[in-house]
Amino acid sequence: MRVPPISPCSLPPEGAARATAPFITVEKVNKHFGPHHVLRDVSTTFNAGEVAVIIGASGSGKSTLLRMLNRLEKHDSGRIVVDGIEVSDDAKQLDALRAEVGMVFQQFNLFPHLTVLENVALAPRRVRGLTRAEAEARAHELLERVGLKAHTHKHPFQLSGGQQQRIAIARSLAMRPKVLLFDEPTSALDPEMVKEVLDVMKQLATTGMTMLVVTHEMGFAREVADRVIFIDHGQVAADAPPEQFFGAQDNERIRAFIGQVTR
Repeated sequence: MRVPPISPCSLPPEGAARATAPFITVEKVNKHFGPHHVLRDVSTTFNAGEVAVIIGASGSGKSTLLRMLNRLEKHDSGRIVVDGIEVSDDAKQLDALRAEVGMVFQQFNLFPHLTVLENVALAPRRVRGLTRAEAEARAHELLERVGLKAHTHKHPFQLSGGQQQRIAIARSLAMRPKVLLFDEPTSALDPEMVKEVLDVMKQLATTGMTMLVVTHEMGFAREVADRVIFIDHGQVAADAPPEQFFGAQDNERIRAFIGQVTR
């Protein structure tokens, strides 16, 4: 189905401006799961308004890196700063961080007992302090933008996987975050549902929203990304614009990976 364009007026104004200073800084970050050294001295930065696609083989550490940015995983050493907020266990800083960082997961994690409208409006009421009317007005606007206005009073089980993922995106946008993290958002979908979710993400990227996307969708990376980051064995093996990354690639490991995921 055709998804209506996402208007900048329905999105957080913070996401629309591109800044010169890094919005996210990752410095010499390490992470272990038992004896497995998942991330090894990873350092990188992300700018406001940037769309960065993070790719790599399963187990390379790409999702772990993404989850560390809002403290769903703790880093063992190093430093992560998001919009001036040090990522740590400090309760106040953590609350401030998670209010500004939205995340869309592989699984939709919608509340099954709530309607679509209630799923999208809940967090703005509980966290942002909006009235019911304000939160529902925002939810209606976002659901229209992702092409689901007609389904506001349905429950998640009544919708397809693609529709549920679009609701999850609208729910994240309802909090007006400064950055959206996508952890393989299409990997749990049937092939025919992938396009409708990617279309919403592509339109969202045109508004200037800061987006970090872990995905195997190479077409999305080629078309939408400002940067493609390849993580291999816990390290950043490449970081380049898509035309350079997918061009005359001289890294044999990257060539093999691209060949495998684009078959």
